[in-house]
Amino acid sequence: MAEQVQSGMAPDKGMVEIDTTECKGCGMCVAACNIGVLSLAGWLNHQGYHPAEYSGRGCNGCGLCFYACPEPGAIRVYKLAPAAAA
Repeated sequence: MAEQVQSGMAPDKGMVEIDTTECKGCGMCVAACNIGVLSLAGWLNHQGYHPAEYSGRGCNGCGLCFYACPEPGAIRVYKLAPAAAA
């Protein structure tokens, strides 16, 4: 996966996937994310909750959101391999 880095921005070190069908919108992952890349969605899932969503940039792969989430399987955190030097 090729990654483009905008000037002044460090490359992403991680990535978050949120299963919006499992998320109950409690906001614990949002509160646990110390870099602020998670938020509650403005739309409702099929259960009537505002699920958490990842901004798509800036994750460091720390996993705090995963450990804060009370819903098993709602959040997956991936550490990305460092980009090879050209």
